Amino acid sequence: MIEKDTIYNSSADEGLYGIFNDSFPPILDGVTLTVQNYAHWFTKKDMLPCVVTPWNPESRSYPYEVMRYFSLPIWNRKPYRYGYPKLDPFIWRRLRKKNFKILHSHCPFSSGRLAVYVKKKQNIPLIGTFHSKYRQDLEHSFRHAPWCVPIIMKRILDFFNACDEVWIPQAYVEETVREYGYKGKLRVMENGNDFASIVEGDLFDYKSKAKKSLGISEDEMALLFVGQHIKEKGVDTILDSLEEMNGNVKFRMNFIGTGYAFDEMKQRIYESNLKDKVKLHGVVNEREALAAYYAASDLFLFPSFYDNAPLVVREAAAMGTPSVLLKGSTAAEVISDEKNGFLVNKNPGEFSDLVKNLADDRDKLRRVAAGARESLVRSWEDVVDEVSENYKRIMVNYKK
Repeated sequence: MIEKDTIYNSSADEGLYGIFNDSFPPILDGVTLTVQNYAHWFTKKDMLPCVVTPWNPESRSYPYEVMRYFSLPIWNRKPYRYGYPKLDPFIWRRLRKKNFKILHSHCPFSSGRLAVYVKKKQNIPLIGTFHSKYRQDLEHSFRHAPWCVPIIMKRILDFFNACDEVWIPQAYVEETVREYGYKGKLRVMENGNDFASIVEGDLFDYKSKAKKSLGISEDEMALLFVGQHIKEKGVDTILDSLEEMNGNVKFRMNFIGTGYAFDEMKQRIYESNLKDKVKLHGVVNEREALAAYYAASDLFLFPSFYDNAPLVVREAAAMGTPSVLLKGSTAAEVISDEKNGFLVNKNPGEFSDLVKNLADDRDKLRRVAAGARESLVRSWEDVVDEVSENYKRIMVNYKK
């Protein structure tokens, strides 16, 4: 049964916190989870959020308002959709009638343009968060029409220049923002983790039970990837590494997510005779089920130069699973090698050697797992408290 977005009486709205993003469940990614957790904790703290996002045929119900506008599927990025507010005759009037007090857009595209529209109409502050390496997304999407990329990149820069404040999830992301041409001030606002308080009792007893529940033996190295199955995230590097490990290390690999490379990965796993050791699960919507996969894993493999501050690394850390990241990647900024994670070059041999060495040195693996949990885990409630204080600061200064 398809649930419907909850409809609210706009006349009852008093001071809404507008959260704008181009993706929302059933689409699941790091930015979507950020938006969801903002809205969840705003609601808990009586802050009245209103999420503005493209329409999706699998809409669900929420204890806060979700305002959707016309969209169409993106053919090469299933299940993502692109919003077309210019083709929606109602969204503009609905937004004008809403009593927003502050706006926060997590995307510079269609939802971001709507946020800029509301800012101008209501004369209220707008925050933009820079989450992704947009140029790489565009270069993939418009690989047959590369002339489109600089045009859209200019629109992205125009959006961030229209914001009153721009936030980034970690300091190293500044390099990318400056590369795109943004010259304004930046504020670091970290992401949180809704797995922060799941583990009860001894961490490694908990992980052992999770392994057993998923049928993974203690002598297997349990490996995990969660995210979009796209080549930009290094899924080919993971498969290359698994081929090198095969016959040398006893392992189990779980892939969770979907993306344009899914079918190609499935075929390659079959051709490489890895089907008994590697499983593609697709999207896992239930957060408790996803947490179990994190807890049952020994290492989280994430060979991506594409990501800025991936939530999945912190989710893995919350369940005592350290990540293997690429040296020099933006995502690796928070990692100290062999302290709270592992850093390697983008070389399948280095990945496979690391897994083999850690299979023989479980004490080191445990030390790093504990370090990851201690240093990388922060609750969303704590993050949203900081967000709320910054909203107050911005609104006070804006009135001046």
